[in-house]
Order: sequence, then structure tokens, then C-alpha cells
Amino acid sequence: MRAFRTDDVVTLDGLRCSGQDHDDCPKACMIFWREAWLRKVEDLPARRDVGSNSDSRLRVRLKTRGTLGTYFCQASELLKATRPLSRWERFGKAISEVRAGNCTFAQMARRIGTWFLWRARRVCLGEYACGNQRSTPVASLNLRPGELIEVKSMADIRCTLNRTGHNRGLFFSPDMRLLYGKPQKVARRLEKIIVDGTGEVRSMSNTVYLEGALCGCDHAAFGGCSQSEFVYWREIWLRRPSDPPQSH
Repeated sequence: MRAFRTDDVVTLDGLRCSGQDHDDCPKACMIFWREAWLRKVEDLPARRDVGSNSDSRLRVRLKTRGTLGTYFCQASELLKATRPLSRWERFGKAISEVRAGNCTFAQMARRIGTWFLWRARRVCLGEYACGNQRSTPVASLNLRPGELIEVKSMADIRCTLNRTGHNRGLFFSPDMRLLYGKPQKVARRLEKIIVDGTGEVRSMSNTVYLEGALCGCDHAAFGGCSQSEFVYWREIWLRRPSDPPQSH
């Protein structure tokens, strides 16, 4: 877990990066805003029209590419803008989340209880979704945005994972099991992403994210996280409703 070095960063409801200036990166990261970049609606002056020339000048000044084929964005600079949290600082951040209004006391208590439960389970029994594959299998459904899908049963998913709960490097987190049995809609395919902290572009295949399926960080991080990133799904973990379930 990491925290911003200053306590003046917010996110705006539903506002995500389009990837337009970063080779159409499809991650749709939440955009972070310094409070100095914002003002309250009641403080707005009379409306002024901003010409296209101003927009063009701003785009020229903003850096979007790094060196050696990397990109420059908030994700690439995330490690520089944040610092790691000690164990005791995590307790303090949990209190700050409640004070800031990001969640209620009851919600934070539930987050911490969820973390303790899954932490204990991991220590005693290992990863929740662990398989026995040495070389994890691949499957392509060629899913498209807007298609309805279903999450496979945990028995089927475990057959695609190694002992640490990964399929070709992608982790199946415990919170992902909560979508089993509920129809879901594909939001977007992932063919490439910009890696957090480096700006490096990596190719992906047979991977999508689903509408509204966000990271359940309280299963993995003490007190949860406010970043609200999408969870990535291998297509081998999903099936179309018309496909028959697998049998074992």
C-alpha cells in the first residue's frame, strides 16, 4: 500500500483517462487531481469561451511520451508521487478515510474485517483460487464490448490456475468470485496497457474488463483503497450464457 506524499489529492466521480494521448491505452485509469487545480462551483467567474488555440498550446506543453518507447502519464509516475506506508501508518490511513468521508465507520470496520478474514485464510490454507497447473492454459472467446457473459464456476477456474492463483501472470483475486452466477457485460478488450510506475507498454491477449467490476481491495489491502481500478479477466474464466458449463 502507498499514499500520496501530500494530502491534497482527489478523484472526480466517473472521470477516467481515455488513453487518447497514450496510443489508445484502454486501462481507463481514475484521474488524480490536486486541489490547487480545482475550484468550487460557487467560486466560478462569469463563463468564458476558451478557443481551440488555447487547447492546442496546452497539448504542446503537456508531456505524453517518455524515452525508449515509454509513455508519460499519471500511471507511469505513480511510484514517484507516492510513498510506501508502514504498518502503523495503515491504521492511521484507515481513520483518515473515515474522517474524509470516503466511507463510514461501519464500512471501514467491514473492510478491515474482510482483510483479516482473507489474510488468515491465506496464511492457513494458501491462496483461495489455487490450481495445480504448471503451464496455465489459454482460451479465446473473441469477446466484444457490450456482450453478456457469465463467470465460470470456481471449479472450472481453478483448472486454469497455478499454485499461486495466476493464469499467465494474471491473479484471480478472491473478490472476483462474487460475480459468479450474475450476468455481466463486457466493457472493453485489453490488447495493451501502460505499466504503473514505468510507462512501459505491454501487450495482452484474451483479456477483458467488465462494466462496473472494480477491484475489491479490501480483500487484499488493509482498509481498502480508493483507486477504483477495473479488474482484468482472462477469457478462459468466462463463458457466454449460451455455452454449456464444463463438467468435472
